[in-house]
Amino acid sequence: MPSQNYQLIGLMSGTSGDGLDIALCQFQKKNSWEYEILQAATIPFPDKLGKSLQASHQLTALELHLLDVDFGRWIGSEVKAFCERHQAAPLAVCSHGHTVFHQPKKGLSLQIGNGWAIQQASRLKVINDFRMKDVQLGGQGAPLVPIGDQELFPEMDFCINLGGISNISMDHLGKRIAFDVSPFNLLLNPIAQTLGAEFDHSGKWASEGNVQPELLEQLNQLDFYQQSGAKSLGREDLEQDFLPLIDRSSASSKDKLATLTEHYAVQMSRVIRQFAARESPKVLITGGGAYHDHFIDRLDAHLEGSWDYSQADTNLIEFKEALIFAFLGHLRLLGIDNCLASVTGASHNSCGGTIYEN
Repeated sequence: MPSQNYQLIGLMSGTSGDGLDIALCQFQKKNSWEYEILQAATIPFPDKLGKSLQASHQLTALELHLLDVDFGRWIGSEVKAFCERHQAAPLAVCSHGHTVFHQPKKGLSLQIGNGWAIQQASRLKVINDFRMKDVQLGGQGAPLVPIGDQELFPEMDFCINLGGISNISMDHLGKRIAFDVSPFNLLLNPIAQTLGAEFDHSGKWASEGNVQPELLEQLNQLDFYQQSGAKSLGREDLEQDFLPLIDRSSASSKDKLATLTEHYAVQMSRVIRQFAARESPKVLITGGGAYHDHFIDRLDAHLEGSWDYSQADTNLIEFKEALIFAFLGHLRLLGIDNCLASVTGASHNSCGGTIYEN
């Protein structure tokens, strides 16, 4: 492959629901893949659209299809404006979409943000629907980021993303594995909102609360943590298993934040201890939760300081997933596998993503 620069746009609309991440990324293949985030922005959802996306799993079939098109049209117009601002002409726009349903056991993972609507509004080649092929091959369809971790961050022992859900990726016994570790902001943010803010800045309220032992034990005993191998969490799992425990608790909001944060640190430290191949593994943490100082402190305490915490820059913290979806789209255009069966549990590796172009 020639040593040539390829520019693509990656889009991420995560389960946290705060907005659309747009990243103009450049890739070059030398001995290994190199990347650069050239420009990036988070575009807040308009109020009506944001509320519709948050309630998308409760809509009628017709309402959901209309939202799919409206959301795609909005995405396309925002990408077009972004490209005009930065005089960018990317090879393609690579969109994760907004997850509405994720039920891989039933052969389903649905992300909305209609590809044709994005393509027509942006006038650019579009790639989306990265999960469904893997699901049809018997996989979880998630996480998809690990191949990007493997190829773009090979020096890291563990790559952790703390978004609506927390997940981790690592090499183990000669192959890449990854899985969701626990919920994260999807449970923290609604509690913070009862205290008057969109989220718990730096985990300050969590640090002021007291861990509730009974609730902590109930969370740690949930069936999800007894599973091994490829596994993923969806909003449905949180509503069915996690929220009833939190809602039944009489703890204060700060105590719930403290208990959830402790729970997350316990689960993440268990995984790192289980899979660490050396005494002080190198760990990259990205996503909004990377700013949760109290979580980082509690993780450090459970690891007894035996880790090498690699501080990511702001662009990488906030736009790593958008970067990797641009990379997945690039691999799709090259016809190179972009989904790892060792991660998802599918029957074999695959090259997923649907292409829309004139």
